[in-house]
Amino acid sequence: MAERRPPTEAERARARLGVACRTGNAAAQTEARRDLAALKIEAFIARTLAGAPPITAQQRERIFRAVLDSTT
Repeated sequence: MAERRPPTEAERARARLGVACRTGNAAAQTEARRDLAALKIEAFIARTLAGAPPITAQQRERIFRAVLDSTT
């Protein structure tokens, strides 16, 4: 039998969201949705940067500021 790998953070976040939805816990749903969205954004950024040519310090700073500005 093949050895099972531990669940990823995204899989755990999806599972928490499922439990929160089934139990009707609105606060837990909001938190789980926020966590899952953040993990999806993080994965998207990592995939995008991995496939792109290296960025300059100025480009990195501009991206960093855009992310920070979007959270306020």
